[in-house]
Amino acid sequence: MKSGPVNPAVEANFDGLVGPTHNYAGLALGNVASAKHAEQPSNPRSAVLQGLAKMKALADLGMAQAVLPPQERPHIPSLKRLGFSGKDAAVLRKAYSEAPALLAAMASASSMWTANAATVSPSADCADGRVHFTPANLATHLHRAIEPETTARALHAIFPDPQCFMHHQPLPATPQLGDEGAANHTRLCTSYGAPGLELFVYGAAGEDLPHPSRYPARQTLAASEAVARLHGLDAARCHYAQQRPEVIDQGVFHNDVIAVGNREVLLYHEQAFEDPAALRDWVRRALAAAPEPAREPVFVEVAAAEVTVEDAVHSYLFNSQLICPPDGSMWLVAAQECAEHPRVWSALERMVADTANPIAGVKLFDLRESMRNGGGPACLRLRVVLNEAERAAVNPKVWLNGELHGQLSAWAARHYRDRLVLADLADPALLDESRGALDELTQILGLGSLYDFQR
Repeated sequence: MKSGPVNPAVEANFDGLVGPTHNYAGLALGNVASAKHAEQPSNPRSAVLQGLAKMKALADLGMAQAVLPPQERPHIPSLKRLGFSGKDAAVLRKAYSEAPALLAAMASASSMWTANAATVSPSADCADGRVHFTPANLATHLHRAIEPETTARALHAIFPDPQCFMHHQPLPATPQLGDEGAANHTRLCTSYGAPGLELFVYGAAGEDLPHPSRYPARQTLAASEAVARLHGLDAARCHYAQQRPEVIDQGVFHNDVIAVGNREVLLYHEQAFEDPAALRDWVRRALAAAPEPAREPVFVEVAAAEVTVEDAVHSYLFNSQLICPPDGSMWLVAAQECAEHPRVWSALERMVADTANPIAGVKLFDLRESMRNGGGPACLRLRVVLNEAERAAVNPKVWLNGELHGQLSAWAARHYRDRLVLADLADPALLDESRGALDELTQILGLGSLYDFQR
């Protein structure tokens, strides 16, 4: 088996629980899967159980695995800010009859994709020796721009110790500072606990540089630079790479749809970056200057002749997770759709057979409910590197084990519907069901009064 060293610090996965109002509204411009399945019936119960099954499988491998809560949807406070007044049932009724598109936005299921929740830098990279969190402002889309306030509350509740964790406010929500979080951020390192390299990928950096013409570039260079400053990162260990505008226009709305990194490995599509050679050169130089014995970076480039950008978007090959269980081996956690695309599966088989990289194998998961809404395995998780003291400072009730998996599975079976269409979002009974589920969840996870309806 391919293997690597066992690391004292761990990279923990904090996966978003799918919410009880999981629906397909097709709101995200540039997200091909989301648009394709817009307005189709969804199955919230299957969606949450599929996500929990992936979490349980990774926890069983010995990974540090935790859960993040969903957000309250439909979000009544936002609808009231938009002029719909009265009791909650009346607000839903008026919004559905007068502005159904606004109701769909305020009921979006998108907070399940916690790769967009925040950008996280480990303590080994930050000047003050704390783990830093900056919630993404998600300013590009209305349905996501309502997330940051609750995201910040959840992060504070899960990472409460100010001696270990530093929480920043989201960046100002302007087009010049569009920030989509960890979906456009990758960390490479020799070991998780050592100072690493932080790679920020952006789509927009001013009109004088190449930019997409069909779909919006959601991450800006200015936002990435601001996050690096807030986190107190060493400028010599940060790099800013531009996404190719042409691939954004083909449905690569975040960098994690076309590239993924872990430890010393960067797996990416040939057309992912504007200047991949410059990126590779920087990684080689910066890793060689690491304060511990250098490890050679491993670049796994998938050629366009082998897997097209369209193949990558439809299979979410690069939206896989690269994980290292406690034995130091490396595995790719992929959606079942990768095995259903012959060219993609052939590329994965070649990758695993290649002894020049440490990827030992592929673990496939059924995440069809998430995939149909436009998010694969990597979208569902926020990576947080933690040393032993920091891991002990995390809210202990969010760590997934067999007992919590059983609790959450039973909770979902009690509260979640097995079929939901957009018209259901105007149903006050669904709102009550959802609030009942979330109120119980905050007690299970020890999150306190997280939601607006609890405050």
